[in-house]
Amino acid sequence: MSNNNSKKTVFLPLLVAFSLVTGILIGIYLPRKNDLPQHFGIKSKSDKVNMVLNRIESEYVDPVDRNELVETAIPAILKKLDPHSVYFPAKELKRANESILGNFEGIGISFNMLTDTILVISTILGGPSEKLGVQAGDKILYVNDSLVAGKQISDEDVMGMLKGPRGTVVNVKILRRGYPELLSFNITRDKITIYSVDVAYMIDGNTGYIRINNFAESTYAEFMNGLKELRAKGMTKLIVDLRGNSGGVMDASIQIANEFLKKGDLIVYTKGRARVRSEARASGSGEFETGELVMLIDEGSASASEILAGAIQDNDRGSIIGRRSFGKGLVQEQVNFPDGSGMRLTMARYYTPSGRSIQKPYNEGFEEYYDDLNIRLNHREFETSDSIHFADSLKFTTVGGRTVYGGGGIMPDKFVPVDTSGISSYFMKVRPLIYSFALTYTENNREMLKKYPEADDFEKFLDKQSLLDQFVRYASSKNVKPDPEGLKISGSIIHTQIKAYIARYILDNKGFYPIWEEIDTTLKYAIEYLKK
Repeated sequence: MSNNNSKKTVFLPLLVAFSLVTGILIGIYLPRKNDLPQHFGIKSKSDKVNMVLNRIESEYVDPVDRNELVETAIPAILKKLDPHSVYFPAKELKRANESILGNFEGIGISFNMLTDTILVISTILGGPSEKLGVQAGDKILYVNDSLVAGKQISDEDVMGMLKGPRGTVVNVKILRRGYPELLSFNITRDKITIYSVDVAYMIDGNTGYIRINNFAESTYAEFMNGLKELRAKGMTKLIVDLRGNSGGVMDASIQIANEFLKKGDLIVYTKGRARVRSEARASGSGEFETGELVMLIDEGSASASEILAGAIQDNDRGSIIGRRSFGKGLVQEQVNFPDGSGMRLTMARYYTPSGRSIQKPYNEGFEEYYDDLNIRLNHREFETSDSIHFADSLKFTTVGGRTVYGGGGIMPDKFVPVDTSGISSYFMKVRPLIYSFALTYTENNREMLKKYPEADDFEKFLDKQSLLDQFVRYASSKNVKPDPEGLKISGSIIHTQIKAYIARYILDNKGFYPIWEEIDTTLKYAIEYLKK
């Protein structure tokens, strides 16, 4: 570590030291204790807010709830700062932290409200429901003796009934196909893992694919399991998919970047008004330092995703393919309050190895900031890279001398536009029905589908089932008339999506993604790019 007081340098695997020095575990840092940092105990120079609250509480014409006023005031204060400094009431903070911690407490199922009934889509491996024998396809009719079927209960209310503190018990009564009577299960809630790596599979004999949906505390371990599994299968080329990944735990993205970079390569650095510059550098012990590498990004890739993509791009380690990322370059620390609430306060900015801040401007107001993706859409940015212009002041240089730009996301090395060639008016009408048809088909044919546990055999079976004809009849029953011209344009996409969703219901993501690959133009581009 440097002796220079204005700069801290950290080599992995001393990543924990980096976290402790900077207090940054994410785009968000989760403190280990439910108390305030020492500097939050310093008395404010002006206690006007408390003076106002005291006067209102003691003399206002009507009775008031001071806590309610405080809950209203804090978000208003934070809105004066930046778009990512936010406040969570106690009842919301725990849920907000679930995706970051990589777990929640509940019974361990994924479900869908099919015809107003809770349908179990899958049970989480090793979870309490799976251990007791709850199965995909089961329909939950009662929860703790309360009828829930046919009650138009929202997904939010269902989760409220099934989630709960670890060790508590919930009774469910289930209707299972082939059983004349309801089955009763007393399920003890437990800690349930939320997986952030959707899938890791071999696309061909030497090309692996790993998709990361967000960055949690468990992401690095999940990623390494997938990476080692693919290496054992002969992988020499890797595609990492970060599309739609809005970020999360900063440490996870740094640890993954370390697997690709040479010793001493800069991964990211952070600094802020009250935070000295702190760096993370590669340790040289990476699992995939030399193989061919591609990362996929799009407008939904943000924060920790941009840290990872920026580290690869600026070190000229691999190619970034897709569309310009979101542009979030601010780092938050989480401050927990004694009542269980908390705020995430922006403490620093992060910079890619070339010195780029990729945070997009928010000086025109938060409404325009969050409407940025619609503005990009209207400017046809998703269709052509020619609509994207960067000021010369945002120009930076990679290790290998290539020009890259800051100030609004990561611009990919290879731009792939949104593919609209298969979109017709018929597709737009039936699009909401594809998911429900696939679910209904699965329920009617579950036992037959379970005979095909391998993705290739599963798809070959589905290809013989005239799914598109069945879907057209299904859509017609939902008041969408057949459209031969629309089917000429969109039939292939509709058919592939139906197969992919059916595969997900039976085989989970290992069945879904290899089929979806057939209509994924960005992924297909990446595959061909690596072949060349």
